[in-house]
Amino acid sequence: MTDVAVPVTTKKDWTSDQEVRWCPGCGDYSILTAVQMLMPELEAKREDTVFVSGIGCSSRFPYYMNTYGIHSIHGRAPAVASGIAVSRPDLHVWVITGDGDALSIGGNHLLHALRRNVNLTIILFNNQIYGLTKGQYSPTSETGKVTKSTPFGSIDYPYNPLSLALGAEAGFVARTHDMDRKHMMEIFKRAYQHRGASLVEVYQNCNVFNDGAFEQITAKDARPRMLIPLEHGRPVRFGPEGEHGVVIEDGTARVVEVAEVGEDALVVHDEHRDDPSLAFALSRVASGPTMPTPIGVFRDVERPDYGSLVNQQIMAAAEAKGPGDLAKLLASGSTWTVG
Repeated sequence: MTDVAVPVTTKKDWTSDQEVRWCPGCGDYSILTAVQMLMPELEAKREDTVFVSGIGCSSRFPYYMNTYGIHSIHGRAPAVASGIAVSRPDLHVWVITGDGDALSIGGNHLLHALRRNVNLTIILFNNQIYGLTKGQYSPTSETGKVTKSTPFGSIDYPYNPLSLALGAEAGFVARTHDMDRKHMMEIFKRAYQHRGASLVEVYQNCNVFNDGAFEQITAKDARPRMLIPLEHGRPVRFGPEGEHGVVIEDGTARVVEVAEVGEDALVVHDEHRDDPSLAFALSRVASGPTMPTPIGVFRDVERPDYGSLVNQQIMAAAEAKGPGDLAKLLASGSTWTVG
C-alpha cells in the first residue's frame, strides 16, 4: 500500500479559534508558540494528534491546539493518556502538565507512565508555584519559600523532576526553558521522535506569583555563565570561553575550572548510555535554578514501549485461543440474578 502524503501545514493550521487566556507575560505563551510552530516541521497530522492535560494554568493547552484534546482531572493526565496510547498506538499523544499537577496529586500516575514506558510525549511546565489557585507553594518550590500556604516558609524539600524521571527509568529525559524558543523546539522535536515515554521539563516563568524564579540562569546575559549545554559525545563544559566544566567523582558531579583539572578530566556526555547513573549525576549538578544548571537531553535510550508489548500479548492470545466470547466472559465466575 502506498503511503498517503502528509498535507503541508502551517502554524495557523495548528492554532484553534479559542481565545488564549493566560496572564499577560506568562511563559506559557512562548511554550504554546513553540509547539504550534514545531508541528508543521514534524509533518504530523492533526487528526492523529491528541493533547491531554490535567488541572492548572498549563492545562488549558489543549483548547489552543487545533487537534483532538482532553482537559482531564487533577493529576490524572498520564493515566488518561496511557489509555489512549495503548488502545490507539497509531496516535501521537502529548501530555501537558505542571509541577503541581504532575508531581503532587499526579505523582503516582506520572511515575508509572514513565516506568512502563508508555508512548507519551510529556511536557512538564515547572514554575515552582501553584499559579491557577493563586500562589501556594508547589512540590518544586525551594525550601524556605514564603507563600500564602507557607507564611513562615516551606519546610519541604523540593522534588527534582529530572532525577525523579531518571529514577523511574524514563527512556528520554530533557530540560529546556521558556526564554529560548529555538531550544524548546529542538528538545520537543527530539522528545516527539522518541518511541516510548519522553519527559521534558520546561523552566517556565509565572510573572504573577513567582516572577523571576529562573532569571539568574535564563536571563540573556546570564546564560553563557549559568547554563551547561549537554551535547552527546562531547566533554561537559560551559562559560563564555568554555572555562568551566563538570567532573564526576565517586558518582557525584561537580563544577570545576578546566584550567585547573584539564579537559581530559571532564565527563563526556553519553545520552545513549543504558545505565542512567551518568544522567542522574548530571541532573544533580544544581540544587536549584540559582547555580550552573545543565540543559538539553540527559538520556535517550530505546526499549519496547508499553502499548506495543500489550498489543503483542493480545495478538498472541488471539492466535492461541481464537476470538473471544464476550457473553461467556461476562457470565464466567460468580454471577448473581438481581430482583
